[in-house]
Amino acid sequence: MKETDAGILIDTDVAIDYLRGREYAGQFLHTLWDQEKAHLSILSVYELLAGMRRGEEEATRSFIEVCYVENLDFGIVAKAGTVYRKYRRQGITLMLLDCLIMATAAVRGLKLATRNIKHYPEKHILLWKEPSEIPG
Repeated sequence: MKETDAGILIDTDVAIDYLRGREYAGQFLHTLWDQEKAHLSILSVYELLAGMRRGEEEATRSFIEVCYVENLDFGIVAKAGTVYRKYRRQGITLMLLDCLIMATAAVRGLKLATRNIKHYPEKHILLWKEPSEIPG
């Protein structure tokens, strides 16, 4: 997939929904692929490869290949550290991977498609801000 100026960063949960046959995810992702807007964090690639079940290898690798994979760089890591500190001061402890995925979306100017809305306090980057907005 070609890099685009704008797109959607697909969180691991939505990718798994697609790979496990959830209808909303299939419809949603096919639209993104048609528009060349499907992005995937290298961290989600790790999570998908680490968590795939026997017999899912081919489908998982094919899924990854049709997404634009966003690698980490200094800007993303620095943003993740800033976000972590900001919320830690407020008494909210975020997971490392979530900070890095959220920072990837912010730095790359992408919206984040996730069902795990509570994991991401930076609501302006979320595609869906309320559970009722999530398709299917």
